[in-house]
Amino acid sequence: MSRSEIESPGTQIVLDPELDEASKTDRPWIVIVWNDPVNLMVYVVYVLQKLFGYSREKATRLMMQVHNEGKAAVSEGQREKAEADVARLHGFGLWATMEHPG
Repeated sequence: MSRSEIESPGTQIVLDPELDEASKTDRPWIVIVWNDPVNLMVYVVYVLQKLFGYSREKATRLMMQVHNEGKAAVSEGQREKAEADVARLHGFGLWATMEHPG
C-alpha cells in the first residue's frame, strides 16, 4: 500500500514520540572550554593533554580555538562522562560547561 493510499488530505503524520526521545538520548553531551583572562595558553594545552590524552598539536589547536573564538568543544559522550570531564576541568581551574544538542 502506498503512502498516498493510507493518507487522506489534511492528515497529519505524527512520529512515534518514543522514537523521537530515543534519538535525542543517543546524541552525546558536549563539553565546552571557555576563554578566560586567567589561564595561560601553555597551561590550557597542558591540561587538555593531561586530561584527554590529546597530542600537543590537537591540544594547541583546541586552545587556539578557545582563544580566538571564545570556546571549543573538547570532549563528548554520555552525560556522566561529560559531567566528570567538566568537574576535572574545573579542578584544573578552567571554565567549562556541558551542552546537550537538541
